Amino acid sequence: MTQARGGDTPARPLDVITIGRSSVDLYGQQIVSRLEDITSFAKSVGGCPSNIAIGTARLGLKSAVITRVGDEQMGRFIREQMMREGVATNGIATDPDRLTALVLLAVEDEGVSPMIFYRTDCADMALSEADIDEAFIASAEAIVVTGTHFSRENSDKAQRKAIRIAKAHGGKVVFDIDYRPNLWGLAGHGDGFARYVKSDRVSEQLKSILRDCDLIVGTEEEIRIASGADDVLGALKTIRALSQATIVLKRGAMGCIVYEGAIPDDLEQGIVGKGFPIEVYNVLGAGDAFMSGFLRGWLKGEALETAATWANACGAFAVSRLLCSPEYPTWAELSWFLEHGSSHRALRKDAALNHLHWATTRRKQPETLMALAIDHRSQLEAVADRLNVPREKIEGIKALAVEAAARVAKGRPGFGMLLDSTYGQKAFPRAAEHGFWIGRPVERPGSRPLDFDHMADLGSHLAEWPIGHTIKCLCFYHPDDSAELKAKQERELLRVADAARTVGRELLIEIIAGKHGALTETTVSSILARLYELGIKPDWWKLEPQTSPAAWRAIEQVIAAHDPLCRGIVLLGLEAPESELVAAFRIAAATPLVKGFAVGRTIFAEAAEGWLSGHIDDEAAVADMATRFGKLVAAWESTRQPEVA
Repeated sequence: MTQARGGDTPARPLDVITIGRSSVDLYGQQIVSRLEDITSFAKSVGGCPSNIAIGTARLGLKSAVITRVGDEQMGRFIREQMMREGVATNGIATDPDRLTALVLLAVEDEGVSPMIFYRTDCADMALSEADIDEAFIASAEAIVVTGTHFSRENSDKAQRKAIRIAKAHGGKVVFDIDYRPNLWGLAGHGDGFARYVKSDRVSEQLKSILRDCDLIVGTEEEIRIASGADDVLGALKTIRALSQATIVLKRGAMGCIVYEGAIPDDLEQGIVGKGFPIEVYNVLGAGDAFMSGFLRGWLKGEALETAATWANACGAFAVSRLLCSPEYPTWAELSWFLEHGSSHRALRKDAALNHLHWATTRRKQPETLMALAIDHRSQLEAVADRLNVPREKIEGIKALAVEAAARVAKGRPGFGMLLDSTYGQKAFPRAAEHGFWIGRPVERPGSRPLDFDHMADLGSHLAEWPIGHTIKCLCFYHPDDSAELKAKQERELLRVADAARTVGRELLIEIIAGKHGALTETTVSSILARLYELGIKPDWWKLEPQTSPAAWRAIEQVIAAHDPLCRGIVLLGLEAPESELVAAFRIAAATPLVKGFAVGRTIFAEAAEGWLSGHIDDEAAVADMATRFGKLVAAWESTRQPEVA
């Protein structure tokens, strides 16, 4: 059984509960730019305690946050993102009268990040004693109280109530000083980046809680405001006179120093964690990443030097990337960095770390993917032209295909659609309503060498796609292709892979080799090995059926060697008869990386012909496609059932 820090009692349900700010950060995407000149923003969860809740959850702690959000889309975004991150949301209250706080931020220069807080009567500052539940606080090993929420009487009382409960139940109290002068009314709206304004009122308020704390963390400016002293050494000694807490002094690029007992006259005589020399790109949110790393060590009983090293490493990740909470490392990422380091001072340029970060923070998906593929354009255009019906009518059959898939899925997870931008616009919202995984092609139909469909500038087009849409790119590629053809195709695959990561969308690469050469047991595996060698790591592969289990084993070995975090493989259909696909399912059954299928014309071809010609109505088309899709789903699921002895 897991043990609590420093004792023999069983661990509690939660490791840490953070209390206080919860806002939506809107980060300017133009770097080295004044906030006045920013034209587009990236949205993420922000606010010191919310950042720490996410940061600790990513590092494997069981975390929660107590805060308030508005009864609107931004409040729901915060709640949903916390759930995606694994943060318990029991303590998030919805305030029907107030809006969720917003913050606008930019990176203007190294170490200069102007910000504007939109927090007038915001939801989180309305936190009250009624929001503090005794059983919830008692369920955690520690709580984190934060400086800003001592700035108002109601939120001050709420945090003090949480402190009393935690101490009564043997929990730890962590104080993140989190000093923002303008949130105490000490600076103007345009001075959100201001770090220090001396205030006896603030100091007296913060000093009154120090004796109840077990861990106090702050920068040099924050240590000074919490003590009222004008110099760092005097500040530390003042705090020590009031509290026996472990004190952590954050010093930015210089790392940190930890003090457990008496404060030495030489500040360097404290416990120093290993530092990491990296380029400072954006300092905002680095302290919250630091606290996340420190808590991961401190609450798990690690040596303070180890906790400080982990904290410094997490801070290094944050200052080397643009956003706050989305950039914090996962435990896998942090562990890899501590073991291997990085050859880049700018960690955001480290391809290995970037892939590990992406693959361990992307949105969760079901293990199985059974998709009805109707992203076909040229094939359906040919049918419409032959039948002399307007091509615009193709939109209708795609929308009906969504309804067919929904009849089979019946609300179950693991189902999806491949839909195109040309004729799938009516189908997209319907597929989203059913919670389907959605893939969208970017290639020009049939192009070889690969060419993109109306997308000379991939990135700007992809930025318009919903965050949950997966980029699908089909490439007809064979190892026997000429060097010139390979070079052209590889260049385009590199482009789409880079665009996918730049805009934060998942990527499925479909490889069809059999149309342009023989398929042997190593044909497809050699293609994948080459693409991995180029640095292309898609989230999904879509591959044609293989002729033998040996071919699948070769493919699986290549993927395992180059990207063990790959989501897996789905089988394509190539208009094969149902019987051939069922046989292909059986051959792939012994390969765990084959997660499902994305089949199209086998399912929709006859229905599309009949519906476009007017020989069958909507219901008949839906029923036909649902029947065919349902048979393939049943066949797939049967191959994955354990054999009964």
